[in-house]
Amino acid sequence: MGTPLINLSVTDAPPSRSPLATAARRFARNRAAFAALLLLVLIVLACFVGPLLSPNNAIDSDWSAISLAPTLANMHWFGTDELGRDLLVRTLVGGRVSLEVGLLGTLVSGVIGVAWGATAGYLGGRVDAVMMRIVDMMYAIPYMLIAILMMTLFGRAFYLVVLTISAFSWLDMARVVRGQTLSLRSREFIDAAKAIGVGSRSIISRHIVPNLIGVVVVYATVTVPGIVLTESVLSFLGLGVQEPMTSWGVLIQDGAQKLESTPWLLLCPALMLCATLYSVSFVGDGLRDALDPKDR
Repeated sequence: MGTPLINLSVTDAPPSRSPLATAARRFARNRAAFAALLLLVLIVLACFVGPLLSPNNAIDSDWSAISLAPTLANMHWFGTDELGRDLLVRTLVGGRVSLEVGLLGTLVSGVIGVAWGATAGYLGGRVDAVMMRIVDMMYAIPYMLIAILMMTLFGRAFYLVVLTISAFSWLDMARVVRGQTLSLRSREFIDAAKAIGVGSRSIISRHIVPNLIGVVVVYATVTVPGIVLTESVLSFLGLGVQEPMTSWGVLIQDGAQKLESTPWLLLCPALMLCATLYSVSFVGDGLRDALDPKDR
């Protein structure tokens, strides 16, 4: 009696996961990164939804609770400032502004950096040399001095803060994208696209940029905390957003001036800023490990 043959059909094979599902599964196994993502989501929700649910206002003063220390006995859980304004609501509203500056600045700098780096890396030759020398010259410009000059001349409007920070934040992204593009332009699918007559613009937009999404996303998580921190420094120097708007940098500046008498004015926004920066950094590390093709 012969050995029965085992008939394996294609349908019996285990289903293959998409690269995105595989990356998500690997990210979820990274406990530190996953916990940081949950914390970051909570911070974002608190900043954007919390002020709408609070009975207090970021601008209105409570003259019966001036410079009140943090306590759970009343509605001022983070305490109040010298004008009786609720620090919890002001911290959440300031976090909203800081996060908006970070996200918008990263988006603007990312678009410019990806377009610049991909174009320079793909075209190569003199075009690459000229474009990257421009990047080198911009690196030599004292960024903080230019930011201070622009804020002094044109005011401290929200959009100007974003544009000023984005004007120099794209340089690192351009270099990273250019290096990745140099390795991609010699791949077989790029040669095949050239062979059938696809133009350079289409190759960059349809073949180069989509293959850089993983690198761009990972590097964006590094750019966000950098821009948030830059906005906080400018606000700490009195060159960020202006009243009635506030940000974590503005609150930290106000708290630093009254550290001895009311230390909670500094500690509360500083802790929120540090928690956000550390969360974004851990998420970036998790995305880097999850999207790294060498570990698949």
